Amino acid sequence: MRRAGALIAVAWLVAFSSAAADDRGGVVPWETLAQVSVTKQKDRYVPEFSKQILALDKREVKLKGFMLPLEQGLRQKRFLLSAQPPVCAFCMPGTAEQFAEVLAKVPMKYVSDPITVSGTFVLVRDDSGGLLYRLTEARMVEK
Repeated sequence: MRRAGALIAVAWLVAFSSAAADDRGGVVPWETLAQVSVTKQKDRYVPEFSKQILALDKREVKLKGFMLPLEQGLRQKRFLLSAQPPVCAFCMPGTAEQFAEVLAKVPMKYVSDPITVSGTFVLVRDDSGGLLYRLTEARMVEK
């Protein structure tokens, strides 16, 4: 029993330290961006963001995820960043809170590996396209 408890404690520490590493590196965890709900107001649905998310609005942040191009080409100026890797070319790998629209300062080379981008985080409150988050003036963060 003690050994199982020790293994659980080690697993918890590893998970906690990797989340803390994201915080130290300034990367906003996707779990934070998941703290949003949607309510119906009259004839439309509107997002209700947590205080943590509201505090990020119009601030410089880093996000880490997978590039989903919106147009053809090796370089992308506008794309979606996803918390999850794409499984197929015709399926979106998540729900609205797991995506951010990225508007790059200069076109970025498409890669299938996870990337970290930095830019101004903007809450999208009036978009009928279903997006909740946007990163403007974004640039790639070198490893």
